[in-house]
Amino acid sequence: MGYFFKTAFKSGKFCFGFAVLSAILLLIIIYPLVNHTDPLQMSGMMFENPSADHILGTDNFGRDVMAELVAGTKTSLLIGFFAGLVATIIGLIVGLIAGYTGGVFDNILSSLTNIFIVIPSFIILVLVSISVSTRNFMATAIVIGFTSWPWTARSVRAQTTSLRNRDHVNLSKLSGHSMPRIIVKDILPYIASYVVMAFILQVASGILAEASISMLGLGPRNVATLGLMMFWATTFNAVLNGNWWAFFPMVIMITLITFSLNLINSGLDQIFNPQIRS
Repeated sequence: MGYFFKTAFKSGKFCFGFAVLSAILLLIIIYPLVNHTDPLQMSGMMFENPSADHILGTDNFGRDVMAELVAGTKTSLLIGFFAGLVATIIGLIVGLIAGYTGGVFDNILSSLTNIFIVIPSFIILVLVSISVSTRNFMATAIVIGFTSWPWTARSVRAQTTSLRNRDHVNLSKLSGHSMPRIIVKDILPYIASYVVMAFILQVASGILAEASISMLGLGPRNVATLGLMMFWATTFNAVLNGNWWAFFPMVIMITLITFSLNLINSGLDQIFNPQIRS
């Protein structure tokens, strides 16, 4: 792990993205310690202008936007993290098995992956979200992750296919090692850097997916998220009425998070991809 970060910090893109993301994480950790305002409780009138009492004003329910923004950022990051974890795990398992076994298993798993790719993931996400009665942030993350794994699976399969006939893999086969051991010991380490980069992209995608379904009213309930804040802002015409503080900070926060994650991913790709590095 130490070598990974030592190598990663050689990239200017990674350093800048990591700095931006670290600043956001520090904000959601430190702000609740110095400001104890409940983000879901009314603390002023509807759409109050930014002031000393409310740095970013209040929303349509009279809630402090700054406190809600910090809480919403934390929830959206958690949704993105768990959605990315679910998508990466499913994609990794499907891709490794399909790429290593080949034949019938490869055809079945590849066909399943292609079905998910052909059907727009957002439509699947909306349909699944409608059918799920529980709308907490973890359920939302699982739904997003379940609809986001195909591209990771396809890429992992391609890399596993190119590795399964390498000399060290064939040697393990001749030694009588089991398929799980060969995959974990002889294939997975060679694609570990790609898996990390795929996870980062899945996290960014998960945050955007949460914002998308929450703006349709299909996101988590009774909790602050960046998407849900924008949903209420558009519902109460904050954009048309010029109440910029009710929606603009959320747009900026989503942009910063996804921008920083993509910079981190680009920096890692610049380091670990030999073609780009050369």
